[in-house]
Amino acid sequence: MPAQSWFMLAFVVTAVNGGNVQKEGLQLPASAATQRNAVMALFNDSYQAYTQHAWGHDELLPVSVSYSDDLNGWGASIADAMSTMWIMGFYDWFNTAVNYTASIDFTQSRTDAAVSVFETTIRYVGGLLSAYELSGEQYPVLVDKAEQVAQQMAYAWVGDNAIPFNYINFTGHQPVIAISNIAQAGSSLLSVLVPLILRSLYTGNDTYRQLAEKSVQHLINMPAPLPGMPAQDINPSTGNANGGYVSWGGGSDSYFEYLIKYARLTNTDDNSYADAWITAVNTSINELLRTSTVDGWVYLADYDDNKQIRHVGSHLACFYGGNWILGKNVGGKLTNNDTLVDVGLQLTDACWNTYASTATGIGPEAFAYISSDGDYTGGPPPNAEQSQFYNDHGFYITTADYIQRPEVLESNFYAWRVTGDTKYFDNAANAIQSFQKYLPTTVAYAGINNVNAQSSSLIDEMETFWFAEVLKYLYLTFDDPEHISLDDYVFNTECHPFKAPAAKDTYGSGPVD
Repeated sequence: MPAQSWFMLAFVVTAVNGGNVQKEGLQLPASAATQRNAVMALFNDSYQAYTQHAWGHDELLPVSVSYSDDLNGWGASIADAMSTMWIMGFYDWFNTAVNYTASIDFTQSRTDAAVSVFETTIRYVGGLLSAYELSGEQYPVLVDKAEQVAQQMAYAWVGDNAIPFNYINFTGHQPVIAISNIAQAGSSLLSVLVPLILRSLYTGNDTYRQLAEKSVQHLINMPAPLPGMPAQDINPSTGNANGGYVSWGGGSDSYFEYLIKYARLTNTDDNSYADAWITAVNTSINELLRTSTVDGWVYLADYDDNKQIRHVGSHLACFYGGNWILGKNVGGKLTNNDTLVDVGLQLTDACWNTYASTATGIGPEAFAYISSDGDYTGGPPPNAEQSQFYNDHGFYITTADYIQRPEVLESNFYAWRVTGDTKYFDNAANAIQSFQKYLPTTVAYAGINNVNAQSSSLIDEMETFWFAEVLKYLYLTFDDPEHISLDDYVFNTECHPFKAPAAKDTYGSGPVD
């Protein structure tokens, strides 16, 4: 158990109150328009380069000025960018993207590689359906094409298996038999679930909802190493866990993310989704929440197969601050206090510290902490350079690259919209400056190999989520808070927004032991 006394409170998340997420009357600082225009310029330059050098391919390689096709070859950057185009007002590009999408046969992969159910669904199904909604449902071809993709993804569920395989071969509609994890099998299920259920609503075809809900219910009800926190690895053939590793990071992240988002987006009468999230949050507070011995940064540790705490963090895991802040709507107002939101903000601040502490002002892929109960990470102990960095900043870097991930900016966006504290606005503005200074190539923007070196080499890839997530979260931080309000929309894990109904009075069924 954490040793810090402030953790030792009678904290139990129970059935939770609905209501508004965003701060009422939130006002933008005077510099908002300037920052918003800067983000639009980043998008414009990036997408213009994509159209010139990689059009129709999945990603631009911005250093070699070439392209890659590792996401089916259908033009993943186009599908992933469409919702951002509409939100920013790039309507000409949006219309071109609609016409391009209409020409694609999504029943045939353009590459020989096996297709990831998770990566394909969050980009193509999620991206196309969100674009359809945002544009006033005036382009039904986007729904038709999303269904083409969804029909292919359904082959990942084999026979009576509750859990889908994560990779399928389009040619023979055969899954790739392999151990999965709950980010691929479980977290992807809820990432898959949102667009698939929306797809069911649009068409009246309930197949997709039934498949996805069957899978999620299996994960919710299976034995877990910690209450409400299933093991990361799972065998789709048997439906059984493989090992007992527990984490909010990559491999598990979207499973926890979507439990509460699904409850909020659908207002389902089935309390099991909200209850599962509440249980996971309670367990995390009681078992995983730690504080660094330097500067008191708060983080959620991992729990490994040997039941040991690992004091590790990652850019991917940094979504958790925003996810817990979102609980203001469905869990944050606890017995007349904002304890859960407060913890979410502390998690967000610790993740932002990984940006503020580096030479570039950009956060690393992975890092570690030292707590009062040790420094075990499952890897080597910190070397002299890492120890000095820890003493200076309260964490140390274990993997130094930045591949255009969004999660720190995602949680920062939630923190801004919920609190109105201008430090979160300023954080986002600082990120823009760092991106402008350290990520440019001759044609666009790329990741970097070492965030703590101002002369770092570039990574020859411009991720599709640069368009879908990084630039959208930044733009919305500086945009009118009523535009894509958190009270009205829920984002999928690729930052594609979906319209939500008015919030219920409560989510969840009551106290969770």
